[in-house]
Amino acid sequence: MLTRFLIYGFMGWCMEIIWTGVISLLRKDFKLMASTSLWMFFIYGAAIFLEPFFNIMSSYPLVIRGGVYAACIFFVEYLTGTLLKKADACPWDYSDCKYSVSGVIRLDYAPAWFAAGLIYEYVYRILV
Repeated sequence: MLTRFLIYGFMGWCMEIIWTGVISLLRKDFKLMASTSLWMFFIYGAAIFLEPFFNIMSSYPLVIRGGVYAACIFFVEYLTGTLLKKADACPWDYSDCKYSVSGVIRLDYAPAWFAAGLIYEYVYRILV
């Protein structure tokens, strides 16, 4: 279980670095600066708690599975973002974004979380 937690944490970090680097590119910052936070390692590692869903959802269509994973990720992002904001430690702030909820989640990121959930599911299947 610890090994999978570490793998999920590192996967999330890598995905976030790529994501923020691509956003830099879209903003025409050709340095492709990317960033993350140590907090994110633990948050991405929390994908370990999605594993029961991976087993339960295995017979469901891809669209249903991805939707459930995205909803779960939004829930965790909202919870952790709210708690970290209260401690003045939240590494992200979506307050100025159009589809923001409480400044801690962005509904327009649903496709990214849909894909991330399916990637985690795929990796889980390889690991077990």
